[in-house]
Amino acid sequence: MERVDYMYKALELAKKAYQQDEVPIGCIIVNSKSGEIIAEAYNLCQHVENAVSHAEIKAIQTACDKLGTNRLWGMDMYVTLEPCTMCAAAISFARIENLYFGATDTKGGAVVSGVRFFEQETCHHRPFVCGGILENECAQLLKDFFKNKRNTKGLGN
Repeated sequence: MERVDYMYKALELAKKAYQQDEVPIGCIIVNSKSGEIIAEAYNLCQHVENAVSHAEIKAIQTACDKLGTNRLWGMDMYVTLEPCTMCAAAISFARIENLYFGATDTKGGAVVSGVRFFEQETCHHRPFVCGGILENECAQLLKDFFKNKRNTKGLGN
């Protein structure tokens, strides 16, 4: 599969989150050598009432459990939105090899926006980062979700 194919898979997971009234972010972890999808997840913060139930965290937990390790050497992550600081730290601690993301998050992102976590001296592991994969599709899903939220609450456009 190509990078765009993996991102389409993450986008499908984001759509599942949207259908469950969760912020639509999807994530998959792939073995970079075999191409096997090791884990997949989407945001669940609202349903489980847990602030750290981001798609990236859930996918890392699933992959670590499946592989029986706390280090995900040789694994790639595909996520529909630029990770926040918490998720960037988890990606670093898990030793994800490559991070591919869809839309940039200028408000909450921490990879190419905000604190730029992987550029800090205190960051012990820096994955290769590539953003902008299916950027328009990933961003549009988020825009539609939040527009719908505003309209539902009578806040207009």
